[in-house]
Amino acid sequence: MSNKEYTKEELNSVLGQFGITDQTDVSRYGSGHINDTFKVETKRGARFILQRVTDFFDQEILRENIIRVTDHLKAKGVKTLDVVGYENPWRVYKFLEGYTSVDLITDPSQATLAAGAFAAFQNDLADLPAPPLKAVIPRFHDTVDRLRLLDEAASADIKGRKASVAAELAFIDARREEAAKIVNMMAKGEIPERITHNDTKINNVMLAPDGSSVVIDLDTTMPGSALYDFGDMVRTSTAAAAEDEKDLSKVFSKKEYFEALVRGYLPKAKFLTEAERENLAFSGRLITLTIGIRFLTDYLAGDTYFHTAYADHNLVRCRTQLKMVESMEAQAEEYEKIVRSFK
Repeated sequence: MSNKEYTKEELNSVLGQFGITDQTDVSRYGSGHINDTFKVETKRGARFILQRVTDFFDQEILRENIIRVTDHLKAKGVKTLDVVGYENPWRVYKFLEGYTSVDLITDPSQATLAAGAFAAFQNDLADLPAPPLKAVIPRFHDTVDRLRLLDEAASADIKGRKASVAAELAFIDARREEAAKIVNMMAKGEIPERITHNDTKINNVMLAPDGSSVVIDLDTTMPGSALYDFGDMVRTSTAAAAEDEKDLSKVFSKKEYFEALVRGYLPKAKFLTEAERENLAFSGRLITLTIGIRFLTDYLAGDTYFHTAYADHNLVRCRTQLKMVESMEAQAEEYEKIVRSFK
């Protein structure tokens, strides 16, 4: 989310382009950090979500992907975002009435629901007609490329921070070989490319009282690996502490939440190959390591990508991710057993 302030006149003018002229209130909405999002109330009672898409994305690719994805899901009778209008850089969705979201998972049952929703999302898009979706962010989860960027930042060391992160760099160096595993398997065709969401946090699933769900925030929906989506669920849903917790004794991966994810995901992810199933537990460690690499890269580069609240914020984030990797490694055998127990 940008710091730009919009006048009432500017927002009303944008809404007018989409045929909305009876608005009674337009106010900031949600907890997203990328796009500028507003909730629109109208005299007739209809409500909408208005978004100004960040310039970070290739906006035309993004527009094309979202329209193709939502049109395909609607044609199959799957509840999805309802696009009222889309003219870069602005778009309008119908408000999802009756649905709510949570920012943090507080019960394993929530993890099960979220995992099921993302598995269904992947499954429903498996038959999207050609051509493939375009990559909104090329090489987004390519850990090999992320390591290259880390090496460049460490070599440049523009802020003189490299000496203070020797332990973190050594931790990552010790895992370089396994960090390339999924990238290499995809390159060899051993793991298929699929349409994936790429931001599988709990707050990107809207839930209704009847248990139905809608996957939202489709901006990073593009070709990828199903393992990346599941891995990021493990990273975000099993964490016992916040992403920027300074007390590392509080940071670990909760086994019962991992089991809840598997319980929700595998029954609906019938499309998985045996190679994908065999790497589900590993995917959590891989994506967590990848995010740790990204935080450390940004710290060394001078905090140019992630928003920070204090000088060492990205370093703190990096350390929590690496501690999570340690916790998952310590429980690797148990996590593998949990996956195998679900047929």
